[in-house]
Amino acid sequence: VQLQASGGGLVQAGGFLRLACAASGQTFINYVMGWFRQAPGKEREFVSAINWSGRSLYNPDSVKDRFTISRDNAKNTVYLQMNSLRPEDTAVYYCAAGGLLDINSRYNYWGQGTLVTVSS
Repeated sequence: VQLQASGGGLVQAGGFLRLACAASGQTFINYVMGWFRQAPGKEREFVSAINWSGRSLYNPDSVKDRFTISRDNAKNTVYLQMNSLRPEDTAVYYCAAGGLLDINSRYNYWGQGTLVTVSS
């Protein structure tokens, strides 16, 4: 599976962005899709994941109620709508495929990352 993330950029605190991750190479619908992020000097952390039917999971400590994950199986694309952005959301965001719907799951495939910068 090849994953291509897009949609990152510079936004002011309180603003929003929508990330997209396009998948190719395998049957997209079979995969749990996840979003992770890595801030400068920090470890990569789980953000959200979604299974084929739309059931989703969020990191409750950081993004719940502000971020929404969704997927369009016809377009082989998963999205992350990020609202009420905070400076601490600044990170490189990665999409991943092939895990389980579990916050501690490992994933088999990774995209290249897209940078989100939130200014205060």
